[in-house]
Formats: sequence, C-alpha cells, structure tokens
Amino acid sequence: MSMPFYVSPEQLMKDRADYARKGIARGRSAVVLGYDGGIAFVAENTSRALHKISEIYDRVAFAAVGKYNEFENLRVAGVRYADLRGYSYDRSDVSARGLANAYAQTLGTVFTQESKPYEVEIVVAEVARRPEDDQIYRITYDGSVADEQGFVAMGGQPEAINTGLEERWRADLTLGEALSLAVELLGIDPAGGDPRVLGPELIEAAVLDRHRERRLFRRINGDLLERLLSPSDPTSDVPHTDERPAPGDLD
Repeated sequence: MSMPFYVSPEQLMKDRADYARKGIARGRSAVVLGYDGGIAFVAENTSRALHKISEIYDRVAFAAVGKYNEFENLRVAGVRYADLRGYSYDRSDVSARGLANAYAQTLGTVFTQESKPYEVEIVVAEVARRPEDDQIYRITYDGSVADEQGFVAMGGQPEAINTGLEERWRADLTLGEALSLAVELLGIDPAGGDPRVLGPELIEAAVLDRHRERRLFRRINGDLLERLLSPSDPTSDVPHTDERPAPGDLD
C-alpha cells in the first residue's frame, strides 16, 4: 500500500513563489515614474504589436512584465471591469485603487488555488490634476498590493534600477529627463558589466498626461521618442493635444 504524498502548506506556497519569481526574472524590466506633467511608463520591448503598456480607462493605465498571455488576460479583464463600472455608475468611479483590488483578488486566488501561479507583476497607475494625488499601485504574482510613491521598477533584476531611481528621481523631472533616466537605468547590467545602450527602437513608452482632456493616455514612439531621448534636442515634453496632419499632408 503506497503512502500519500504530503507537502506542508508553507513549503507549497514557497515553491509557488519561487516558481513565479524565477519566471518574472527571466524577462526585461519596466519602469513607471512620475514627472512634472504626469506619469511615464517605460519598458524594454522590441515588439511593436505585443504591448507591455496599455490604456485601461480615461485616467488609468497598465504596465506589466512576465508571461505575455497571462498579463494580457489580466489587461482585458481590467478593461471590461472599467467599462462596466463606468457605464453602470459614472466614469469618475473607475479608479486605479479599484482595479488594483480586483487584480489582487484574481492573482491571490490563482496563487492559492490553481496548480500554477501567474508569472506576472503589474502596475496600475492613475494620474490626477495635482501631482500629489497621482496613484501608482504594484500588484505581484501572489496578489500583494503596494502603494508606490513616485516610481517603481519591476521584472528582470529591478534592485539596481530602484536604487538608481531612489538616488536620481525628482518630482519635477521633465518628460525628456524622466524617459532618459528610465532608459539609462534599464540598460544597467545586474552582473556589474558594461551598461547596454538602448535605442528608441528597443523601447516602448507611454504617458498619462494630466494636461490633456478626458483621455490622458498617449503612446510615445518614432520621431517624438527619438527627440525626447536626444540630449542635443530641446524637446522636453509631448504636445498636450493630438497632432493632426495638415490638409495638404493627407494622401
């Protein structure tokens, strides 16, 4: 007669946490940080179709690291939650805190009840009209929620990035300065080797711009991203209205 296999709850939770952390560490890091005009999201990402950074609602955005299919499912669920709540009540009732709580419940349930935890970390951020009212929440694979102040790095080996942010981040950074700082820190070699130089083609970036109307999320790419990252270019912010082509520029 065979004996049943027993694993203590403490060991089971530790094994699941180790599994999730290892999966997340294999990916590239992402940074979310405040600047003088809003909140910036920066991630190392060579794909232009598979986004790590996305809009959730008017003033709320999402960034994630880890397994794409898992955090994409969470993003879609967040969009549905926000749309339903905004439609049923009021658009102002959709908040980063509510989304963070919903994500925490989902991830906590998966971590404790499913055979495999999600290998993801996510950030939900909400920009306000005043910088002191901005909200940044980090939710980890086990459903833990942290209310971050000013900045957060996640995925890969974030310790060196967080150390650099603690030393150099300021609330009054321009967007160009914030993006340059994030890109520089993303290029750090955790093993102590020479830092990598990350060009605009390797970067996915977006902002929640508090000066825009209604939809505050905007992706930054192409020529604008190059100008914001160039030390020789005076461009330091994004236009506060959508750039539209002149009539003569239309094909």
